[in-house]
Amino acid sequence: MSKIVKTFKEVFKLCGLKNGMTISFHHHMRNGDYVLNNVISQLDECGFRDIKIAPSAVFPIHEPLIEYIKKGVVTSIDTNYMSGSVAEFISLGEMEQPVKFRSHGGRPKAMEDGEIKVDVAFVAAPSSDKMGNINGVLGSSACGSLGYAFSDVEHAKSVVAVTDYLVDYPNPYISIDETKVDYVVPVSKIGDSAKIVSGTTKITRDPVGLTIAKNAASVIEKSGLLKNGFSFQTGAGGASLAAAYYLKKVMLEKNIQGSFGMGGITKYFVDFLNEGFFKTLMDVQCFDLDAVKSIKENPNHIEISASLYANPNSKSCVVDNLDIVILGATEIDTNFNVNVHTDSNGMIIGGSGGHSDTAAGSKLCIIVTPLIRARLPIIVDKVTTISTPGNTIDVLVTERGIAVNPNRKELKNKLIDEGLKVLDIQEMQNIAQKITGKPKRARLSHKIVGEVIYRDGNIIDTIKAVNKR
Repeated sequence: MSKIVKTFKEVFKLCGLKNGMTISFHHHMRNGDYVLNNVISQLDECGFRDIKIAPSAVFPIHEPLIEYIKKGVVTSIDTNYMSGSVAEFISLGEMEQPVKFRSHGGRPKAMEDGEIKVDVAFVAAPSSDKMGNINGVLGSSACGSLGYAFSDVEHAKSVVAVTDYLVDYPNPYISIDETKVDYVVPVSKIGDSAKIVSGTTKITRDPVGLTIAKNAASVIEKSGLLKNGFSFQTGAGGASLAAAYYLKKVMLEKNIQGSFGMGGITKYFVDFLNEGFFKTLMDVQCFDLDAVKSIKENPNHIEISASLYANPNSKSCVVDNLDIVILGATEIDTNFNVNVHTDSNGMIIGGSGGHSDTAAGSKLCIIVTPLIRARLPIIVDKVTTISTPGNTIDVLVTERGIAVNPNRKELKNKLIDEGLKVLDIQEMQNIAQKITGKPKRARLSHKIVGEVIYRDGNIIDTIKAVNKR
């Protein structure tokens, strides 16, 4: 027996794929992904039209999507994150239907609820055997965790593993087993694993960034949450990694060991684990090749699904046990609402990912950002796009000081008593505007090009098209 199918044309027929159906992809290959472009190209060659796609993210490498949207091959996108040329194309109002933007936890919820009905899930499989036992840790395209694909294979009507590394049955490592997979399509290459690297993945050397990082570490230290067994998540940006570095020094001085680190995992978190600062890593996505190696070799580095990570519909999820998270922002307003979907001009540059999930679940959500970026103040009266509601944000940390959400009076008083520079967010806004002046709001059209869907399934904001220059 074998589930191997030689061509996409044949697998389309076997899956009963028709115009108007929905197909899904996962983004663990990130900007090195070849599978989405390959599949859509084959669909075009076979004459398919009106295909709805549900990739967990869209990256610059997916620029060919623009032509397939123009040709009517792809007519709808449901995703968690979008950047690059496709994001610019959408921002300019060039697609008829608005893109649906979800969170990493909201996506599996939508599949469970039937809001996203996947007809065929295409899984980029770094390693597979002939029956579809898949892992992400073997082969030249190894990407580590396959956490975002778990919901797809659980709920899709048909599942196709696309692999460039066939191994003898049974595969020695199994992340997704053969009971979930219908067909296996071998290809020459599923992607470039070197391009899974996210963000800077290097600690910032910028003095402003280092000041922000020290302030963030001080907030954590003085919050009362930094004790044995605490849990922590941070991003891969330079300031976030620097905050983790300073936090590590405090943990060493006070002999503190955390329970788990979580999120997109980088070398810095791997070092945390190997040096005993955390007992476990919970990994839904590897952000560099050190993390890929670690998840293969270290049993305390655990692959988890997006549903286990952050699905609010689940009986429980890991974000609800998260003590501290450090997140970024493109804008934050005086009500602590945060924007990570668009820039100040309204151009789509990203998406929530796990931002709103971890903000909602954690005990302490810290936003780290410079007070001024590209000569514009980060604090505004009203963000261009609400990605994460302000009632889930606890602290804003900048190089000029710290602002605490008025809902967290006890925390504010504690930080003041510890001698930290705590200001009202309006004070910080005034400091910035004295330097930059008050910025003008972006002029946007009335056309809706995106819907920001909160983790509970409700639309919390819309993204309007940017006026063409």
